[in-house]
Amino acid sequence: MTDKLTVSVLGTGIMGAAMARNIARAGHAVRAWNRSRDKAEPLAAEGAHIAGTPAEAVEGADVVLTMLYDGPAALDVMRRAAPGLRPGAVWMQSTTAGIEALTGLAAFAGEHGLVFYDAPVLGTREPAEAGRLLVLAAGPAEARATVTPVFDAVGARTVWTGEDGAAGSATRLKLVANSWVIAATSAVGEVLALAGALDVDPAVFFDAIAGGPLDMGYLRAKAALVLEDRLSPPQFAVTTAEKDARLIVEAGERHGVRLDMADASARRLARAAARGHGDKDMAAAYFASFEEKPSP
Repeated sequence: MTDKLTVSVLGTGIMGAAMARNIARAGHAVRAWNRSRDKAEPLAAEGAHIAGTPAEAVEGADVVLTMLYDGPAALDVMRRAAPGLRPGAVWMQSTTAGIEALTGLAAFAGEHGLVFYDAPVLGTREPAEAGRLLVLAAGPAEARATVTPVFDAVGARTVWTGEDGAAGSATRLKLVANSWVIAATSAVGEVLALAGALDVDPAVFFDAIAGGPLDMGYLRAKAALVLEDRLSPPQFAVTTAEKDARLIVEAGERHGVRLDMADASARRLARAAARGHGDKDMAAAYFASFEEKPSP
């Protein structure tokens, strides 16, 4: 058993709540905050202290974990938390913030004497709830003994990408990985839409590719969410996936790479959100293939 840590979790949505729950179950003290308090309240059953403000949440924290919507949201919440921050505390920044926003987050950490770890995670609701996320991490070696127990509580494995969190090597890897996830999800939706339009039973398609190089578990899992109308609650919401797709496109543009699939996926996800599917699983991008909502 590791020494007990006090961990502040700022942002208890789909991912943050699951991570907070697993941190508490690992024996650490959890102080949780969310903009909508009702999303944090269930964590009280795990022994978490539910704070009314970010500053209250970070009081006495050894580790501050941010899992918020985007980089500007993370910076805003940390500014609100500033009066309660302890110099020398570790900041595990797990929000998918993008490369540009990370600069401001790391600068804030430096201004307040925080040990900054760029630590986005790969995985959705189910692996988050099971404590089986993949943690992508960059940060100084000297504080890893403090942050590693938190990584171990939320993840099955940690991939270290460097010792300078401000350099953004973990965030860069997260964007590369998410570009694949988003492209694959868009392809799933288009396959199902085309199959329906051409009167092809999706089961026949799956049988045709079964066991071969074209088959993949992710294809089958996302297709099942659409075909079985299990898009809520989401594993990874449409609105969040759209945000990530736009961060990927922006990163490519800034580095001289044109990412047509990521750009098209962002627009598909935006259409799905505009048609009322924003809080459903990202597989609901399927509906962007139609002018009117069809039956799956």
